[in-house]
Parts: sequence; C-alpha cells; structure tokens
Amino acid sequence: MLRSGILNPHLNSLLARVRHTNTLVIADRGFPFWPGLETVDISLVDDIPTVLDVVRAIRPNFQIARAWMAEEFLRVNNETVQQKFREALEGVPLAFEPHVEFKRRVPGAVGLIRTGDTIQYANLIVESG
Repeated sequence: MLRSGILNPHLNSLLARVRHTNTLVIADRGFPFWPGLETVDISLVDDIPTVLDVVRAIRPNFQIARAWMAEEFLRVNNETVQQKFREALEGVPLAFEPHVEFKRRVPGAVGLIRTGDTIQYANLIVESG
C-alpha cells in the first residue's frame, strides 16, 4: 500500500508513462473533454484540488523541463495569482501563447489531469525533462 507521494493509482499510471520530452496537460474544471486523450479526472468540488496542488504534488518526482500557458491567463488574473504559479514552477521556463495555440498542443500530450480549479485559464502543459 502506498503511504506517501501520489496515492491515486490512475494518476500514478499516467505519470509513469510520461517519458523524456512527452507532454502532460494539467487543467482546470472547465477544460473541454478531448476524445482519444486519456483523462484522469481528480476534481472533487470547486478548487479541490487545484492545478497548483497537482503541480506541487508531482514536482518531487516529475522533472518539468518547460511549460506553456495561455496568455489570457495574464490578462484575467491578478498579480497574486500569477505569482503563485511562478513560485510553483520556479526554475521552469514558462511560455505564454494565445489560448487557441495552447489548445493545438493538447492532442500531442500523453494525457490530461482535470482538477477542480476555478481560476480562469489555469491550464498548464508541462514537458518532461
């Protein structure tokens, strides 16, 4: 029985299959269903868990080489919210691009983790290192 780290077996399985340079989507509750893309839905209620909860949980054992977010995130969220994301991704190059471009990256991901996050555009695509 697992006693620490990621306890969710579906999430562990997905993370174990992400290899060097593969990408993984960590999305908010409103992110659309993507046919053909394995989705591990860990949403419980609003904001439990959040995208940042997932990032903080996976960082100890998952090397993130770089990440992408929609540039709309910067427009609709205040500096405090933006700072929390920068802190959680400390040391990770983070690129912002139009949401339409961001969504074009999604089909190439190994999978998607859907959270209960309610922060607008709080979606990340992370590339394993």
